[in-house]
Formats: sequence, structure tokens, C-alpha cells
Amino acid sequence: MSNLWDASEAMPTSTQGLAGETLPELFWNAVEARGERVFMREKVLGLWHSWSWQETGVAVREIAMGLAALGFEPGDTASILANTVVEWVLVDVAIQSAGGVTNGIYPTDAPTQVHYLCEDSATSVLFVEDEEQLDKALSVRAQLPLLKKIVVFDMEGLHRFEDPGVISLAALRELGRAHDLQHLGLFDTLRASRGPEDLAILVYTSGTTGKPKGAMHSHGGLAFSMRQSIGWLPQDARDERMCFLPLCHIAERMVGAYSAIYSGAVLNFVENPDTVAENVREIAPTIFFAVPRVWEKFYSSVAIAIKEATPLQQLTYGWAIGVGARVAEKVLANEPVDGGLKAKFTIARWLALNNVRKLIGIHRCRALLTGAAPISPELIRWYLSLGVPMLEGWAQTESCALGTVMLPNQLRPGTIGRAADGVEVRLDPATSELLIRGRNVFMGYLNQPQKTAETIDADGWLHTGDVGTVDAEGYFRITDRMKDIIITAGGKNITPSELENELKFSPYITDAVVIGDKRAYLTVLIMIDQENVEKFAQDHDVPFSNYTSLTRTQAVQDLIQAELDKVNKKFARVEQIKQFRLLENQLSAEDEELTPTMKLKRSFVQQKYAALIDSMYRGA
Repeated sequence: MSNLWDASEAMPTSTQGLAGETLPELFWNAVEARGERVFMREKVLGLWHSWSWQETGVAVREIAMGLAALGFEPGDTASILANTVVEWVLVDVAIQSAGGVTNGIYPTDAPTQVHYLCEDSATSVLFVEDEEQLDKALSVRAQLPLLKKIVVFDMEGLHRFEDPGVISLAALRELGRAHDLQHLGLFDTLRASRGPEDLAILVYTSGTTGKPKGAMHSHGGLAFSMRQSIGWLPQDARDERMCFLPLCHIAERMVGAYSAIYSGAVLNFVENPDTVAENVREIAPTIFFAVPRVWEKFYSSVAIAIKEATPLQQLTYGWAIGVGARVAEKVLANEPVDGGLKAKFTIARWLALNNVRKLIGIHRCRALLTGAAPISPELIRWYLSLGVPMLEGWAQTESCALGTVMLPNQLRPGTIGRAADGVEVRLDPATSELLIRGRNVFMGYLNQPQKTAETIDADGWLHTGDVGTVDAEGYFRITDRMKDIIITAGGKNITPSELENELKFSPYITDAVVIGDKRAYLTVLIMIDQENVEKFAQDHDVPFSNYTSLTRTQAVQDLIQAELDKVNKKFARVEQIKQFRLLENQLSAEDEELTPTMKLKRSFVQQKYAALIDSMYRGA
């Protein structure tokens, strides 16, 4: 199908490799090779500012030497508490170039969490984005005796603030320049002080079942994962990438920032999490990685726009997407697309599909990447019908974002692809749990040898906790998390993620948690899509005063029931959902119910909303 995509023309068939077995080696070899080419872009006061590789290298060196001036030594840990901004990448590479270990902290974390993560990682220098994050750091500083200095990226509102334990990033860079002149040769010694087996980064799990665990990744593991990830989807300096997911999450770190370091693709930073939809249209990335929540949101926006379109526009879109779906089915079946259908598809793109792609901002994309959570196969087929292949991958924090991959010419929606090159993936014969082995597997959990032993067995297999199947051609499917499989009171095994993905395909449903373990039937807690449901209420003259009142209106209850009825028709009677309840509070990443990647925490939600769940089983 690639010959049907104009975005795929004249693009790389392979990625020119970089030498190096540590992140500093790879980065500095890239700086030397790419010089004045653009590496990163950010929007400043409404204008896009570019960072060349050379300019980035200067900043990284100054920050690294600034750390050395503060007494930071090889093997020490520094943490970053910030949103996804250019400074995050500068500081991350600088910490490792100084021989240190980088630990990322979600900007939505509370002060108590900041304290735990800094204490557990033995953080000696803490980088914070702005005044808001500085306040968190200062509130717990007295409880962190190892913390030597707090470094602030953005000093807006802090110009009169004085504290000997706090320094601006600009001042740290100035300190680094002076220290570099006074200690010639020190920088080269520091950046060469770490080897492939040494610890490079800490990535803390979300901690949905207890305290977060610090997954330790070596430099060699990072280098291996970078090479393997780029190998199956070649990229180069002509590619435009977007960076907007949390950089302390392994997915954006590896698939976004680090892959750009290795491939030379331009890394574009969005202004803030609320401007993603606007910025993607400006950037028009050629390869776009996002979590299912984002892809669902884009689809919902198109679905609502089509409902508001004129009858002629609706008819045109319906015909065009139908043609796209026929092409997609041919491609998925590995059947040739005949000339007549190709011609119709060209017309379909000209009449409607190109406009839909431009509305989303994916008109230049030759591949969409999805991962970090399950996604509906129907959603993948919809994007493919627009003319853009969506590639689903599967991995974990502990496997350095590398496990299975879907190749552009081997699309199979509903599967997670085959094992990546150099990575072994198999099923446990007793439990059907997916196991991973390879250089990408982490070193273990920091300060938790027992948890490490429970996760990596004596033969080096990482036990992922995901249950699945594999076919004769090596394509894996995830059925669910081992701990999430529902066994009803009647003994029926249910995989809730399949039902949940179908529900989330609705433009009015953002997330769902199916309930039913040891229960007589299935029920579900639903989080509505605020923007689309509010639009529905306004269009149908449904009165509401706030989010809670919106969820309680009969019209909205009927709307969600209709969406649920559509899903139930696709499943056997025993698998159908009998009742639902809407979460009445508008949730954000700061709320305990959501992970930083905006997924509902199943176990936490079931505990917090136990009374609401019980109300669906009264009299059962």
C-alpha cells in the first residue's frame, strides 16, 4: 500500500548508524556529524526557535560542567521535575555527559511523591521547570539531606528570589563555562567515565499497586534499544517528529527524544499539553507517536465534525471513507489493489480524505505509531482508510520500550506484531504470560532486589504480567493483564480490555473500566468525553450547569446507553455489559484515578468507587 501514500516517496530506506555504546557517545558523535543542522524546535512568544546540533552541544557541555562545579560526580543522580520542554532533553544528556544518572519526575506529582522519588534515587541535584515546581521542591528540601542544589529552568516571577540552595539554569551554564576553562580536559574525562554496563537512567513505574519502583536502565541497553527501534522504521534529518508526552515515561524518551538523537530527525516541542491539536497541524510530522487516548481524541473530533457537516459533505465523506476501507481491507489481506480502486481512492483523497488528514495534522505522515496501552483494531482500520498506516508496538518500562513491533508492510490490526530484531518474546507454557529476553531488559529495580527477582527469572526472562497468544507466523496478541482478567460468578473468563476498547471507540467516551470479577454479570464505569458530550447537550438543548450536572442529565444517560448497546451487539450474551455508571468528577493528570499517560487506574478506581459499583449489583 506504500505506493498509494505520497508521504512515503523519497523517504529513507535505512537509517545511517551512529557509533557508540553509551548515550553520551551517541550524542556527541551526532553533534560532530550533524553540526549546524536543526535538531530541535520550540515555540517562543509565538515564533518557532530552532536549536542546531552544535548549539545543543554547547548548552549540554555547559550544564554538564556546571554540575561538576557543584560537586556532582560520576555515578551521582540528578532528577528532572518538568513538563516536556527543550530543557528536559538538554539536562538529561548533560547529566549523563557528566557521568551521572538521570531520574525523571512527573510534573503532576505531589510534594510527597517528589520527596519519595528524590530520596529513593539519592538525588543530589534537582532540576525544576518553574516557580510552581520549585515550591514543591522547597517544601520537601529539609527532608532530603543529600540534595545539594535546586536548578530552575524558567525564572519568571523569581527574579527577586534569593536562596543559596537554588540557582537558575542560566547561572548554572555560566558556572559551567568558567569551570570548563579552569579544568581543561575534565569534560572529556567525565563523558567517557561511563561504560555500556553502567546505570544511565531511572524510570519509575506509576505505582498503581504500591510505591513506585525505579527501573534501572544501562547505557548499553539504551543504545541497543535505540538501534533496534530505528531499524524497523528508518528515519533521517528530513523527518519531523513531535515531542509532547511526558519525557519521564519510557515511551516518549525512547521513541521520541532518543530516536531523534540516533536518527537525526527534527524534534518539535509543543507549547503545552493543551495545544497539541493546534501544534500538530503546524508541525505536520512525518512520523507521529502517540498513546491511544490521543488517537481516540482525534477520531472523535472528526466524527463530531462530520455530524455537523452539510448533507452533501456527509455523503462525500461516507463514500470516500468507504473507498478507503476497501483499499485498507485489500492491503490487510495482502491482495493487490486494482487500477480502478486506486483511481477511486485518488478521487476519495481529493474530495475528502486529504482534508480529514489536514484537520488532524497527519497529512505528511508516512506512519502513525501507537503504544503504552491497548487500542481498538477498528481505530487502526479507520486511520488506514484515510491512507496512513498505524503501527502498534508492545513493550514495558522494564523492556526499555522495545518488545514487539508492527512493520509497515505487515499490518495486522488486533495483534501487536512480531518480536523486534534481537529480542526474544515467548509465552509461558503454563500461564500464557508473555516473556521478554534481550539486551533491552532492565538491570532491575533500584533498592528492591526481591521485586527484581520476582520480575526477571534465573534465565534472564522478563515476566511482563501480560497474557496473550501467538500464531504460527509469530504474531502476538495481548488478551489482558494477568491481574485484570475477570472470572465471573458463572466461571466465564472475560478480557475487559476488549470491551473497553470498543467503548472508547465512541466519540462520547474517553475511558472505561469493566467490572465483574466474581460477580453475576458485567458492569462498567465510564468517563465521558467532556468536549463532545457538552457539544451534544448544547445541540439538543439539554440544560446543565457544570460537569457533574451534565453527567446526571437523562439525555446524556440515554446517549451513553445507546453507545453501550452498540458495543453489546458485538459480544456473546455472557460478555455483555448490563449496567453502567458515569464518573461525575472531571479528572485530570493531577487526580489519583489517572496515570500520567491519562489511563484510568483499574485497581484504584475499583476501590475508590466501590459504593458506586455495588449500586449496580443490588438485588442481583
